[in-house]
Amino acid sequence: MSMNDWLFPRGSLAVDRWESVVDSGLPGWAHTGLRIAEFDGEIALPSSPVERMIVPLHGSFAVAASDDRWVLRGRRSVFDGPTDVLYVGAMTGPRIEGAGRLAIAESPTRTLLPPALLHRDGVPVEIRGAGRSTRQVHNFGVPGALAADRLIVCEVITPAENWSSYPPHKHDRAGETESELEEIYYFEAAVTRGAEPPADARPFGLFTAYPSDEREIDIAARVGTGDIALVPHGYHGPAVAAPGYDLYYLNVMAGPGSERAWRITDDPTQAWIRRHWSEQHPDPRLPYTAKEHAS
Repeated sequence: MSMNDWLFPRGSLAVDRWESVVDSGLPGWAHTGLRIAEFDGEIALPSSPVERMIVPLHGSFAVAASDDRWVLRGRRSVFDGPTDVLYVGAMTGPRIEGAGRLAIAESPTRTLLPPALLHRDGVPVEIRGAGRSTRQVHNFGVPGALAADRLIVCEVITPAENWSSYPPHKHDRAGETESELEEIYYFEAAVTRGAEPPADARPFGLFTAYPSDEREIDIAARVGTGDIALVPHGYHGPAVAAPGYDLYYLNVMAGPGSERAWRITDDPTQAWIRRHWSEQHPDPRLPYTAKEHAS
């Protein structure tokens, strides 16, 4: 793969009503999936051997499947704190009604698990790192929060000028200290809180990935709302929020193993960075919470 072959600009993965679809139809991709759509009305998914987590990006939605119905209280933007999240198991064909922007994380499985709704007030919120490495993590789709077979999902908010997915790390070799997981990064960017930008401001961040072994990967890219990076292997990070702009990303992970776990190995040339977090304070701008939730 040449530079940025694993990076997909907004709309380049469009299928029918979906702005972006990541699935096993992409060469070299097998274990994770993602759908992004912005709509006002109804959208449906087929019943298939795929488990899903439904994540409102902005707006609120109602989801129906079989004889069940759930209301997902959303938010005004991804920078307004957590949202309700719904897990629906394999062989479930949900119908989704509402207005706004929606992400659906997916992973193939034949294990049937019951649906589960996690309310936004119950989402574990972690302030990770310190100093300019501080970021806010919403751990709604990890073991202990929402049950799943293999799917691991979370979202990260990085305020302007901060670094996340840092130090660079990998999870591409199964073992006692590391999991083997594909990973999807879906990005959004916005003018940082309190700023007064000109009308032509274009929010962005930066993202990189590079080899951990003989397998090639090379991403060094400017990213903004709707862009998607795929990490099949290799070290990935940092994700950097440019001055003046906050950066968000949704992470979707799964792998070939039967264990649902996220174990990572830092790039050994950069791992020393973590030691200095104990000498710094977390960024006082975080946590970001909603001034007013979407209804």
